[in-house]
Amino acid sequence: MKATIKTQGRQFTVSEGDVLSVNRYPDTEAGSTVEINEVLAAGEGRDAKIGRPFVKGATVKATVIENRRDKKVLIFKKKKRKGYERTRGHRQELSVIKIDSIQA
Repeated sequence: MKATIKTQGRQFTVSEGDVLSVNRYPDTEAGSTVEINEVLAAGEGRDAKIGRPFVKGATVKATVIENRRDKKVLIFKKKKRKGYERTRGHRQELSVIKIDSIQA
């Protein structure tokens, strides 16, 4: 069974056993369970249920495998002939989750 979910401001189409990197879930550690209630669509073929905006009673359960930080992104600004240069860096906080079950 497949489901389209909305979590942490992004949409994903998932099936059981998929591993995703999403923005970090607050107050979670490796091994904790996350329940996602914002299911936009669930099922395949004739059994598909489309939500308006969410499918009622549908949930997706996932396990947090690890919390980590993404690669560093460098931001470089420069104004030519002015002597202005500025470098900043950013590392996004991520949670790696594994989809355990989809209930629609």
